[in-house]
This record gives sequence, C-alpha cells and structure tokens, in this order.
Amino acid sequence: MTDSAKQPPATPASAIWLRRITTALACIMAFFLIVPLVGLVWRALTLPGTAVLDQNSIGTAVLLSFSTTAVSILLIILFGTPLAFCLARYPLPFKRLITVFIELPIVMPPVVAGLGLLAVFGRRGLLGLPLAELGITITFSGTAVVLAQLFVASPFYIRAAQSRFAALPREFEDAAAVDGANSWQIFWYIMLPLSRNGLLAGLILSWARALGEFGATILFAGNLQGTTQTMPLLVYASLERDLRITFITALILLGLAVVAFGITRWLTGLDAHESWS
Repeated sequence: MTDSAKQPPATPASAIWLRRITTALACIMAFFLIVPLVGLVWRALTLPGTAVLDQNSIGTAVLLSFSTTAVSILLIILFGTPLAFCLARYPLPFKRLITVFIELPIVMPPVVAGLGLLAVFGRRGLLGLPLAELGITITFSGTAVVLAQLFVASPFYIRAAQSRFAALPREFEDAAAVDGANSWQIFWYIMLPLSRNGLLAGLILSWARALGEFGATILFAGNLQGTTQTMPLLVYASLERDLRITFITALILLGLAVVAFGITRWLTGLDAHESWS
C-alpha cells in the first residue's frame, strides 16, 4: 500500500470555511448570552457601598417569594397532576385544543396574563364581582400573587407531567390490573414512581418560573412592600432608589435559577438514563 493511500482525504476548502464561519457565529451568540450574566455578577460585587443596604426589604421580599411560591407549587401538584394524567391517558374530546389553551401562558406576554387575571378576579371581573359582594377581594393581596404565579408557572409542570405519563407503556397498567390492582393503586404505586424524575424536573421549572414572575404580578397584585412585593418586584422598585439592593436581589434570583436549572438538567439526564437502561 502506498503512502498516498494511507493518508485521509483532504478536507475541501468550502468545508473549512463553513466550519470557521459557523464557529465564529456560534461564539458571537454564546458571548451575547453569557456576558450579561457575567456583568450582573461583576456589578453586584464591585458596586460601591455608598447607599445603606436595606436588609429588611430584601429579607421581606425573599420571605414573601418563598412563601407564595411554596403555596403555588402545592396547588400545582394538587390540581396539575390530575389534569396532566387525564390529558395523557384518557381519550378526552378536543384534547389538542385544550392542551393548546393550557400551555398558552408559556408564550403569553406576562402583561396580557395579568390583564386576563384582572378580567376574571378584579372587582368588576367575571368572578371578582360576585366575590366582592361577599366581601372577598383578591386583587392587590398575597392571594393575587399566588394566582399570578400559578397561572404562568403551572403549564411547565403540566406539560412535563403529561409527556412523562404518556410515555409510560400501557403494559404496566395492564399487568398491575391482572394482579388485582385498582385504578388508584396503579396510579399511586406504578405511574407516579415511574414518572418521579420527570415530574420533579417539571416542578422545579415551575417553581423557578413562579419565583421570577413579574409582569402579571405587578399588574394583578401591585407592588406593595411586605404584602405583594416579591424579589423581581423589589428589583424593579429599587432601580432608582438603591442600586445595591437591585443587583444583590438580582444576584440571588440568578443563583436560585442556576441551581434550579442544574437540578432539572440532572434529573432529565437521570430520567433518560433510566429509560435506556
């Protein structure tokens, strides 16, 4: 065999230039997506401490954010799991249309979501008017914060849970039914354990989305310190008052988002590994 036969074929010049152009464009896009996060961390750590840091406002906003998102997550689990299961396993009429409307808040502008909540729960809203006659006011309260978070965040969990439930083979249910298990036992002891990682990943994404909710909350619940001012609203309110609070709160939100996303990626990878094993 000659030396020329041993050498790999030369790469065409067009392929080399395509690789260079693709790499350059990829680097530009990656730089654009990463550098604002680096700038946020740098600004938060190097901002001069000329203003007095209001620890109370940050602590109140953090506590309110965690408490309201905890309630939202409980409601998402309680009501979102049955909805996802029904959409995944039952032959419902107009299922695709229902799914589109349920997932619409994922791409809906937050301000539009807030207007929709006002149209329903406002004092003159579809449900707000009869509730007002009973002396119940939802707008500009902690309840409004929870409802705003629930509306914008629950589709992330419902979508993940529906996909996971739909991916489970029917043979598992049939085998359990042959062994004498009823529908509740099949759901509790088979469907939920097999879907655990996917459900948890969707739940963490929903929590992260609820934690960062801004537009619907400020329109529907207002920005009242100690009552409805969550961490994103504190960032907005302190922009012209105290930049240290703004960047420190934003850094806390960024750190929580990184942790949530990291756990979600890990659970997704673990779920995929278990599916292939």
